Amino acid sequence: MSQFPFAAIVGADDMALALVLTTVSPEVGGVLVRGEKGTAKSTMVRALAEVLPDVEVVERCRFGCDPRRDERCPDGPHDDAPTRMRPARLVELPVGATEDRVVGSLDLGKALAAGETSFEPGLLAQAHRGLLYVDEVNLLHDHLVDLLLDAAAMGRNTVERDGVSVSHAARVTLVGTMNPEEGELRPQLLDRFGLTVEVRASRDPQHRAEVVRRRLAFDADPIAFADRFRPEQQELRSRLHDASSRVASVRLGDHALATIARVCAGFDVDGMRADIVTARAARAHAAWCGRDEVTKDDIRVAARLALPHRRRRNPFDAPGLDEELLDRLLDEDPDPEPDDPEPDGPEPDGPQPDENGDESADESPEGGDAGGSPGKPADDRSTTPAPSDRAGGGSDGPSDHATDHPAGDDQSDNAAPTERPSAVGVAAPNSAFRARTFTVRGIGTGSAGRRSAAITSAGRTIGSTRRADGAQRLHLPATITAAAPRQHERGRRDGRLRFATDDVRLRITQGKESNLVLFAVDASGSMGARQRMSEMKTAVMSLLVDAYQRRDRVGVISFAGAGAELVLPPTGSVEAAARCLSDLPHGGRTPLAEGLLRTLATVQVERLRDPHRRPLVVVLTDGRATAGPDALVRAREIATAWPTLGLQTVIVDCESGRLRMGLAVDLAARMGAEHVPLERVAATEIVDVVRRSTGAGKAA
Repeated sequence: MSQFPFAAIVGADDMALALVLTTVSPEVGGVLVRGEKGTAKSTMVRALAEVLPDVEVVERCRFGCDPRRDERCPDGPHDDAPTRMRPARLVELPVGATEDRVVGSLDLGKALAAGETSFEPGLLAQAHRGLLYVDEVNLLHDHLVDLLLDAAAMGRNTVERDGVSVSHAARVTLVGTMNPEEGELRPQLLDRFGLTVEVRASRDPQHRAEVVRRRLAFDADPIAFADRFRPEQQELRSRLHDASSRVASVRLGDHALATIARVCAGFDVDGMRADIVTARAARAHAAWCGRDEVTKDDIRVAARLALPHRRRRNPFDAPGLDEELLDRLLDEDPDPEPDDPEPDGPEPDGPQPDENGDESADESPEGGDAGGSPGKPADDRSTTPAPSDRAGGGSDGPSDHATDHPAGDDQSDNAAPTERPSAVGVAAPNSAFRARTFTVRGIGTGSAGRRSAAITSAGRTIGSTRRADGAQRLHLPATITAAAPRQHERGRRDGRLRFATDDVRLRITQGKESNLVLFAVDASGSMGARQRMSEMKTAVMSLLVDAYQRRDRVGVISFAGAGAELVLPPTGSVEAAARCLSDLPHGGRTPLAEGLLRTLATVQVERLRDPHRRPLVVVLTDGRATAGPDALVRAREIATAWPTLGLQTVIVDCESGRLRMGLAVDLAARMGAEHVPLERVAATEIVDVVRRSTGAGKAA
C-alpha cells in the first residue's frame, strides 16, 4: 500500500519544517514532536521517508556504509568494493524493544553452533543514514532513550559486552513523537533532542474538512492519490537533496554567531547545546531557503524550534517561547562600535554601557513574560513543504497559583463544601521541597523505573535462568559452566566447547521499577482550617516531583462531604496531576471510610490492567471521620482489615497544633502503614524509614 504523501499533509507546518531541517543537517540532533492524539504525527514521519534522496551504499555491507567516506566499518575495508543505490530507510523502534535489539548483540546461533564470536547488527545499524522513529518515546525506557540519543549525537554505536567489541557508524535522524498526557520525558533527555515542536489540531472548520477530504480520498484509492501529489513529492525530494549538499557551504558570520549567543543567554538556557543546535538549524534553514549566508530570519526560525524545551526548570513548566522577548533579543545590536572616541571628563548621569556596549540599567530578559506565550505563525520566508495554515505553536504558560483562602469560622466539618476555586493553595513548583522517597518493599517485576527494587531487563546481574521471555541477555559464564561437565559425553577431546540448546543460561538482572502511586487526599473542612490544606498541597506537589523523576503512574482520590471521587485516573502525566491538585476543592465533613474504599477499588481495577505494577498508597489525612452514621467505627473496621490486602501504605499525618487527637497515628497502626507527620515529609528532616522497615523485616 502507498504511503500518504508528505506534500499532501495539511497543517503541522512547524513539524514539517523541523523534520526538513534535521534531514538537511542530521547534526541538528533530531526532532521531538509533542501533541495530542490524532494529529498525524506518525503519518508525517513515515511520509518523510518517501521524499528522502536515495543513498549510495557499499554492496553486501551490513551497516550501509557510505563508499565516499571512511566509516571504519567492521565489514571493511571497502576499498574498490562495488556499490549500489537504495532508498533511505525508515526504521521504527518498538516501545518494548530490548537494548540488544537496539545496539546489536552476540550472534548466539554462530556462537553456540560454530564457536564463532560474531556480531549481529541492531536497529541502529539498520537506520544508518536514514530515519529512526520512536513513537510514544516518553514510554520508552530511559536507558534506551539515553543510548539512542548518545548514538545519534556521536554518529557511532559502540558495543562492548559478551565478548563482542564492535564500533560502527550510526548517523541517524532521530524522530520521537509523544502525547504529553501519557507523561513527560526527563529534562536531561528532553535537552538531547535538537528541535521540538508542539502540534495541535486546527479549530478552523474548513481546515479540518480538508484534512478529512484528503484522508478519505487516500483511503479510497491510495495509488491515484499518490499520483496526484507526485510532482510535489519530486520537487521536495530535489530540494532536500540540493539543501543537504550545500548546507556545509552556508556562511555563519560573527554577527550571526553573536546574535545566537545573545538569544540563548537571554532565555537563560543551561549549557551550550542550545547555541550549537540553534547555529546548525539556522544554517540548515538558510540552505533550505536557498541562501548562502545565515540571516536574522534563519536565527529566529531556529530559535523557535531549538529553545522552547530548554527553558524548562522543572516538570510543571509548560514548554513554549516568549516570542516578544525573542524579537527584542534579535533586534538588539550586539557590540556596537562608538562613532567618536570617549570624551574626557566626568561620567554622565544615567545608566552607563558596560564593556560589551549594553546598558546596565536595561531591562533584563528575565523581566519578560516567563510563562511563555502562544506561538505566532512563522515568517512566510520560512517556507515549509506542507501547504496549510499553522496548527501548532507554543503553549500557554501555567497560570499563577493563588494562595489559599484564610480559613474562617465556617471551615469546619459541619460546613458545606466550598465552591471549586481556580487555584487553591498550590505551592509554586520552585517552592516544593525535596520530598523523601517512599518505596514498595520486596522485589517486583514491573516496568523499569527508578523507585522500587525489581527484576528488570537492565541492572545488576544476580543470577541465571533457562527460561527465556525475550528480555534477558546471555549469561555467558553460566552457559559455559552448564556445558562444561557434559563435554566428555559429547565426544569432545580437545578444541572448542560443544554446546547444546539446554546449556543456554540467561541473565537475571535486578534494577528499579516504577510504581502506581495513589494519593488519597482528605479535602474536608478540618483540613482547610489553619492553612493545613495549603501545607498539604505543598507536600503533595513535592511528592509529585519525586514521582515524575521515578517514572511512576499517579492517581488522585479526593474525599470530602459525603463521598470520595477519583479526580485523576492513574496516568503517567504528573503535569495532569499537578493541574488536578490546583483545582481541588475542600470543605465539608470527612468521609474517611469512603475514601479508603474508593482507593481500594481503584487499586483492584489497576491490578487487572497491569498486574505487574505494584501500588503505593499515600493517604494524606488528619485521621478524623465524621461523615455518615458510625463514621469512625466504619473507618476503623476498614483500617483493621487493610493489612490483609498486601498494600504498601503511607499515612501522612496532617494534624497540627499543640493538642493533637492522634487519630492518624491510630489509623496507621490499624492499617499496618508507615506513619509520617506532614512536617517531616521533607527528605532532609527525617530518618529513612525504608531502611528501618527493611531492617525490621530482616530481623523478623
